[in-house]
Amino acid sequence: MGDLRINKEDIIKALATVQEPDLKKDLVTLNMIKDVELGIGEVRFTVVLTTPACPLKEKIRQDCEDAIHTHVDADLRVVINMTADVTSTRFNSQLLSGVKNIIAISSGKGGVGKSTVTANLAMALKQSGAKVGIIDADVSGPSIPVMFGAEDMQPMIQQVDGKNMIQPIMQYGIKMISMGFLTPADSPVPWRGPMATRALRQFFEDAYWGELDYLLIDLPPGTSDIHLSLVQLVPVTGAVIVTTPQKVALSDATKGLMFFRQAQINVPVLGIIENMAYFTPEELPDNKYYIFGKDGGKQLAEKYETNLLGCIPLVQTIREGGDEGRPVVMTEGVVADAFRDAAEKLAQQVAIRNASMEKTKPVEIKV
Repeated sequence: MGDLRINKEDIIKALATVQEPDLKKDLVTLNMIKDVELGIGEVRFTVVLTTPACPLKEKIRQDCEDAIHTHVDADLRVVINMTADVTSTRFNSQLLSGVKNIIAISSGKGGVGKSTVTANLAMALKQSGAKVGIIDADVSGPSIPVMFGAEDMQPMIQQVDGKNMIQPIMQYGIKMISMGFLTPADSPVPWRGPMATRALRQFFEDAYWGELDYLLIDLPPGTSDIHLSLVQLVPVTGAVIVTTPQKVALSDATKGLMFFRQAQINVPVLGIIENMAYFTPEELPDNKYYIFGKDGGKQLAEKYETNLLGCIPLVQTIREGGDEGRPVVMTEGVVADAFRDAAEKLAQQVAIRNASMEKTKPVEIKV
């Protein structure tokens, strides 16, 4: 049985030796230890993680147990409650005031599966316990409604503080808004740049998002008015670049990456996701065929000193999930695991970015 003379200060002192692996500071300094309670032969406390999708959750738990057994009492029973409070370093902004992190999902060219990646990252973050939303900013070719089986849904209007607001569609626990909800599915939207920008502004200003940990913006391909308007309208936490391994896609992805790194824009690039990294037959999950080339995303990440968040294989279930309106990460298998791993790494990079870089604010571009 533990020593009854142990007090809370002993526990705090021991936990001050445990370092948060990503942020390189101890848990006490980072204010991650809460509600320390001592009982007979046991101690209970809460560790507040920077994201529910923390990939190092079990390492932190084990390090806390080891610290108490080493520095306090080897026989003390340690009961740890792991919770999360997603970090944010946004400046106060009237637009999307309840949203902690705005993440732009971008690609240099079309056809690389950017919307598929957005849908599955959002779903994986939701599965981890985060509050997640999606803005489908590709107003001319919206894909998100189909990928969530929500193409027949229409947003409702609700009164918020006396103002009529669009209520985002809720599907599988994720809030989403898209031009696909507001126009007939078979009607093209041939808008000029300023009209598309106004639509994006409306998604920010006139939709009631409430509290969200992560809002993912599914951007159109390339670098257009929409991209510029996004960084001017709201403080963007960071960007994710989606590419495929072949040379032409990597060339365009480079342009997308450099757009965010321009001095006057300066939005952190959180990392790269290589989609269609290799083909794997469902019945032969250990076989990999690099039909579009190999390691293109890895080489791009190394060249521009950013993170490779994930390599997503090309498997038939991805297409089936998209067509059926259920993101593939809602199933089990090699692709679902790859998306969950990528979402964990993304959440990890958001937490590191928020702890180590300046607060974000809307970009002011003088023309």
